[in-house]
Amino acid sequence: MSPTGEAPAEPPRPRRPAAFAHSRQALRTRRRDLFLRSRLLWHRAYRIVSYLKSALWVVPIVAILAVLMLAPAMRALDARLVWRFVGLEVPGARALYETVVTLTLSFLVFTFGSLLVAIQVAGGQLTPRIIATTLLRDNVVRYSVGLFVFTLVFAVMSLDRLGAQVYQLATFLTGLLGVVCMAVFLFLIDYAARLLRPVSVAARVGNEGQKVIAAVYPHEEGSGSDATQAPGLALGPPRRTLRHAGPSEIALAVDLDALLVEAIRCDGIVELVPQVGDFVARDEVLYALHGGAAAADDRRLAAAVAFGGERTMEQDPLFAFRILVDIAIKALSPAINDPTTAVESIAQIQRLLRTVGERHLHGEVVADREGRPRVILRTPNWEDFVRVACHEIRFYGAGNLQVARRLRAMLEDLLASLPKHRHAALREERDLLDRMIDAVYVLPEDRALARVPDSQGLGGSVRGKWRQA
Repeated sequence: MSPTGEAPAEPPRPRRPAAFAHSRQALRTRRRDLFLRSRLLWHRAYRIVSYLKSALWVVPIVAILAVLMLAPAMRALDARLVWRFVGLEVPGARALYETVVTLTLSFLVFTFGSLLVAIQVAGGQLTPRIIATTLLRDNVVRYSVGLFVFTLVFAVMSLDRLGAQVYQLATFLTGLLGVVCMAVFLFLIDYAARLLRPVSVAARVGNEGQKVIAAVYPHEEGSGSDATQAPGLALGPPRRTLRHAGPSEIALAVDLDALLVEAIRCDGIVELVPQVGDFVARDEVLYALHGGAAAADDRRLAAAVAFGGERTMEQDPLFAFRILVDIAIKALSPAINDPTTAVESIAQIQRLLRTVGERHLHGEVVADREGRPRVILRTPNWEDFVRVACHEIRFYGAGNLQVARRLRAMLEDLLASLPKHRHAALREERDLLDRMIDAVYVLPEDRALARVPDSQGLGGSVRGKWRQA
């Protein structure tokens, strides 16, 4: 207390110099620029990774490199050991190496020949779109081929270094690899026969589609419907457009984080015109830039979209539906006439539709932390999924009792299990199916039979099973 009884005044707090605030802003700007520069090669890296996932030669090349690194270590270890693993002399070891070389070479020829035939058959009877998405990405086939190549190269290198002395460890490992290759080859024949069945292909596409849907739409459905636009957002004509300068290809994926950071940096709205899965020709409009986004860096925007020659499922949940629908309508063609395959495809489509219906399908507008719209990225809505899943199958398959009954069973089940705001599109498809049945079937008994929901197409209907929505 002071002599006057008053409390002493608090000393003034030191003010932060303006240069400190500027330094923090400069640090944030520098970090943002470093992030954007690090994303400039994102589209190339994505394309390379996507290609390597479906490239059959990657694992064999890695196997060859592994042999080149392992062989010297095996010889050094063999020189230190005095064990006699197999007890073979030079003639016996030579016969073992030659036998393993012949076996593995035969396995490789048979595997690649069978794979080419399988690709042709699957592409002709199912759909060509499963070749890159299913067959070439199967790890069992890839690693089996890698094992055959590893054993072949290892046996050849061991045979080449066989002289007056037998490397016991290398000989033992060669014999063991030969036995393992025979077992893997027999397993591969059985596995390939099961893999190429339509029900197996449809199930694999369904499994991949589930993963993609969960990744693109991570939040489960709430009580309300999906928003498609931010409230109060009215975009006029863009201040500038950016055209696609690369070759004419398909948009495979989008680096949303890079677009969001660039839009915040320029204080504007970046609108990506094509949707993931769209074909974008050279010189077509790729971006519409609104507000301050007109000053955005063209290289950064172009690098935020990965292009390729064929659609993939990584960021394209609608592509799984497209593959399953293609399998179904191919099976319904007069040349194949296999409605049971179409029924199996509808089962997987129902599974994916239920998953989509239980997710929150985010709108087109992506906002920053303050809630201001920054990026417009178009994604499929619920009606898009339902139309792709139902329209073509109904058009080509309503005249088949199996397909008509299975399609109705799918719609009834979804109406009973999904939230009410999903019902309008499903009811519309059910009404269109009824009108199609009236137009196709002449006999009233056939019309009545075609309207019975049946989870097996024919033979699985149970009265009172379906709840009315």
